[in-house]
Amino acid sequence: MKTSRKKFVLLFLLAGFAFLFLYNVIFLSDVGLLPASGASFLSTESPTGWKSIVATILYPVKIVLAGPMLPLINLPDPPPPFLVIGFAIYWTILALVIHYFIGKIRRGYQVNKSEKFNQR
Repeated sequence: MKTSRKKFVLLFLLAGFAFLFLYNVIFLSDVGLLPASGASFLSTESPTGWKSIVATILYPVKIVLAGPMLPLINLPDPPPPFLVIGFAIYWTILALVIHYFIGKIRRGYQVNKSEKFNQR
């Protein structure tokens, strides 16, 4: 199944914002797209055992999705649209790179498959 670049980027953006929102709802006391300025953005501290285990498993995903944006998050009281736009730009670039590599892998697999078919 072939997915267009635009559709892939939109799905990636939706999944990224949904991931951050749900992560913050489950692991932080305040509900929002991004944590409040007083909360540690990459925090995994949790009083409940299952929350600590789930946070530890999801931590690498959060590092990839939000790690490079820490300088933007640590600004003193940035306006919310500034953060959302920053994340959207970073995730768009990340999605385009991932889409490129998936396409390259898929094309390589199809070429190898057709070469095996032609050898028969």
